[in-house]
Amino acid sequence: MKFLIKNTFLFLLCIFVSTQVMAQETTWKRLSKVTFKKEYDELMGFNVDKPVFAKDVQNMDGKEVTVKGYIIPTNGYKGQKEFVFSAFPYNMCFFCGGAGPESVMEIEAATPITYTTEPIVLKGTLHLNGSDINRLMYNVSNARKVE
Repeated sequence: MKFLIKNTFLFLLCIFVSTQVMAQETTWKRLSKVTFKKEYDELMGFNVDKPVFAKDVQNMDGKEVTVKGYIIPTNGYKGQKEFVFSAFPYNMCFFCGGAGPESVMEIEAATPITYTTEPIVLKGTLHLNGSDINRLMYNVSNARKVE
C-alpha cells in the first residue's frame, strides 16, 4: 500500500510539474500570434509597424503569466528591477537580429533580479502595447522570479 501511495504521489507531482513547464513554454508561442500593419505616425513623420494582437493574446492582457527566458540587461549586470526579457539567449535575441519583436518583453520586477546567462522563470502581470512605438509590445509588471 505504501508503494502505491508513493507512486501515486510521484505521478501527480510529475503531472503538475509538466503542466507548469508546458504553460511556461507556450507563453512565448501564444505571444507570437501577432501581425503588423503600417500606420502613419505624426511624431515620426512616416509609416511605422503597429502590432495587431490575435484574440487569445488580447485575452492575456492584464492577466498573470509565467514565462521562461533570458535576461537582456539594460543597466549593467547587477540585480535590476527593469530589464528586457527574451525568449532567446543574448546572442540570438531580437536586438541582435536573431528574432522578432514578439520574442522580447519589458520587465518591471517587484524586487531586483540578479543577472544570469541561464534561463529563468518569471511570473507577473502582462500588459499589451499596441500604440507606443518607443516601448516594446509586451510588458510584465510586478514580476518575480519563480524557483
